[in-house]
Amino acid sequence: MASSDSDSQLKIVHGDAGYILEDVPHFTDYILNLPTYPNPLRSNPAYSVVKQYFVHMDDTVPQKVVVHKDSPRGVHFRRAGPRQKVYFKSDDVHACIVTCGGLCPGLNTVIREIVCGLSYMYGVNKVLGIDGGYRGFYSKNTINLTPKVVNDIHKRGGTILGTSRGGHDTGKIVDSIQDRGINQVYIIGGDGTQRGAAVIYEEVRRRGLKVAIAGIPKTIDNDIPVIDKSFGFDTAVEEAQRAINAAHVESESIENGIGVVKLMGRYSGFIAMYATLASRDVDCCLIPESPFYLEGKGGLFEFIEKRLKENGHMVIVIAEGAGQDLLTESMQAMDQKDASGNKLLQDVGLWISHKIKDHFARKDKIAINLKYIDPTYMIRAIPSNASDNVNCTLLAQSAVHGVMAGYSGFTVGLVNGRHTYIPFNRITERQNKVVITDRMWARLLSSTNQPSFLSPKDLDEAKKAEQPPSELLEGSNCNDIGEAEKKENNFPHLLHGDNFKDEQQSENHADNSIQTIN
Repeated sequence: MASSDSDSQLKIVHGDAGYILEDVPHFTDYILNLPTYPNPLRSNPAYSVVKQYFVHMDDTVPQKVVVHKDSPRGVHFRRAGPRQKVYFKSDDVHACIVTCGGLCPGLNTVIREIVCGLSYMYGVNKVLGIDGGYRGFYSKNTINLTPKVVNDIHKRGGTILGTSRGGHDTGKIVDSIQDRGINQVYIIGGDGTQRGAAVIYEEVRRRGLKVAIAGIPKTIDNDIPVIDKSFGFDTAVEEAQRAINAAHVESESIENGIGVVKLMGRYSGFIAMYATLASRDVDCCLIPESPFYLEGKGGLFEFIEKRLKENGHMVIVIAEGAGQDLLTESMQAMDQKDASGNKLLQDVGLWISHKIKDHFARKDKIAINLKYIDPTYMIRAIPSNASDNVNCTLLAQSAVHGVMAGYSGFTVGLVNGRHTYIPFNRITERQNKVVITDRMWARLLSSTNQPSFLSPKDLDEAKKAEQPPSELLEGSNCNDIGEAEKKENNFPHLLHGDNFKDEQQSENHADNSIQTIN
């Protein structure tokens, strides 16, 4: 390695051929002469058949896997997994877990696997659950977590620890951590929660405490950058199919039937986009990233008329953050925010349903029957599916391995099929959004055969705003390459120990309420 620059949360290491490692903090950055101990996994029967027990210290994962032959090697992240030496004795560990923000499928699975991972892999028997989010550190009781307590919680939706928005008081939280003798903190939440975790890490470091802070990113919208996808996303897309299917059955069963389904997606339309592609019953998908208009030539109303004349019915999927600029009657509410700092959005699904009904009421020739379905809270509250359960397990185990190895101030995530440790600031610096100039959005437009609703001016602005310097080097989270292509180009010469089981697994990848708008 040629050179190294570091600050409290981000360590930049430069190497040959344009190699850059965005490393994560470690105890040894601010605490001297720490003792180390052999990793208990050396004698763990589960790892007795693994050819290489431990991740090599130089193992890193490239952020971009599609490159030109003369491209620099680019940004890398430290590969997750167990190390030969650990910085905690098993009996000295006093861990805690907290869940913050909105509900998401898989929360209980992550909790379960952190507890079981600490116990079964490292012999840790002191794990606390913090009740009710960040404010639970200083205002509520804790829950003792054991493998027996969490044994079947993955079969339930929600979080057994409870959750809340806001309540972040750094001083009180770190005081509570010190007073309780906690030395490992696992924080499960979205970008706002991870920002809070970064601040907690800074205070812990300022006080010189040997306390590891690890984040597990949670967002059902899949709007966290860098990582391939967030846990709960697959479940949300799968469950959304039920709502779309109901809308399709309703609309198909009556003359000029229209089914409108509102899905989650405050700023990012990934759930709506993937649910539409998976369904094949959707005629029009509307997301926050792609502007649309109602009236006039090329507008939504014209397209609805056209599709009704062709098929006699249609299904519209709309993300909750789409079309907010069109809700001019409620603009005064746009500045209101919830406890997490998110803007309070108007119900665009109900609004657009009324707009469609009003439009066709003025046209005597077409009488429509519209059904509006909002499955939001039903999707959030269900248990995770098989795919997400595997994802949650590997995320939790990777976080445990990293903390035991002395890393702190990081979040764990899947990058190009490999679990990695990512600095907090990379997770919180921006939101991951659908790039409407990307091939994935073009695939959706081809599938639904809907217009883009973009004027030439809008399209030019979108290209200027979103087009990366090179499509081959940027936009890996925008799905411009398929999963198979990712695996084929995953730079095996940069990785060691491909027989490590955690990573092998990562590569193998309710009736809904219906409202009739009268």
